[in-house]
Amino acid sequence: MKIANLNIGPQPLLLAPMEDVTDPSFRVLCKGFGADLVYTEFVSADALIRQVNKSMRKLEIFEKERPVAIQIYGKDPEAMAEATRIAEAAHPEIIDLNFGCPVKKVAGKGAGAGLLQDTPLLLAITEACVKAVNTPVTVKTRLGWDADSKNIVTLAEQIQDAGAQALTIHGRTRAQMYSGEADWTLIGEVKNNPRMHIPIIGNGDVTSGQGAKECFDKYGVDAVMIGRGAIGQPWIFRDVKHYLKYGKEAPALTLKEQVDILIKQIEQAVDWLDERRGILHSRRHIAATPAFKGLAHFRPLRIALLRAESLDEIKELMKQVIEKYA
Repeated sequence: MKIANLNIGPQPLLLAPMEDVTDPSFRVLCKGFGADLVYTEFVSADALIRQVNKSMRKLEIFEKERPVAIQIYGKDPEAMAEATRIAEAAHPEIIDLNFGCPVKKVAGKGAGAGLLQDTPLLLAITEACVKAVNTPVTVKTRLGWDADSKNIVTLAEQIQDAGAQALTIHGRTRAQMYSGEADWTLIGEVKNNPRMHIPIIGNGDVTSGQGAKECFDKYGVDAVMIGRGAIGQPWIFRDVKHYLKYGKEAPALTLKEQVDILIKQIEQAVDWLDERRGILHSRRHIAATPAFKGLAHFRPLRIALLRAESLDEIKELMKQVIEKYA
């Protein structure tokens, strides 16, 4: 698959942009396990223009994680265009526009998925950002605002006409948030629309190699984006790649191997931020990881891991996990 001149190979797997999840340390791990393109946490256009330090840090890119896309969000065409120029200075391979975030603090203020209620503004932002930079600009959005306004088939054509170089579609409406099952039928309809010529990337509920293969085979998408399925298990890209290549599940990682990966992730987060913030940033992965699923009487250790305040304490608790369960 190619986005503009960027070739990321056949049946690529993409790491979705996720707030408080896809920091550089996690992106590098996912890249190492086979992610073909990784996305930053989304960044506020207004915050970039104001040079807010926390947002500027989100533009940091490690060479070993490339190719990488920086995702920005906002609701004003001029501000989004200026933020796109700021993001371009970080030299990402792609700049992605977030028209899909459903959370109230974003969509409720008219940005993210909120723009699905104002198609002319959404398209004006896309055009402004495309014209502002030489870097390829792509879009991520949803099926529509709610069940009565699933306008993605028409909207996809308009986004393409506005100059976007690729389109990622999450198979839910804004009203659904992350509930229910993702509906890939409309994603497939967009992909099979003869007017569409830009890559169509499908997103939503892909948690296994078998699921990814079905998305490629049944709906014809150019790429599959994995989001929540990667939280706490960056090795999901290894597992899905293996299934796509061989048609069978990859040999399972041992508990020790999974724990070692989680420790490495926490160490890298600490190196990137600091001990306190790195640990806070990693707790979501510790809570969500399938590595500990099914371990008998694990609750006390889990609580201790989530309360740990130092890297040494986490390593000692992880050592206890191995000693008790491996």
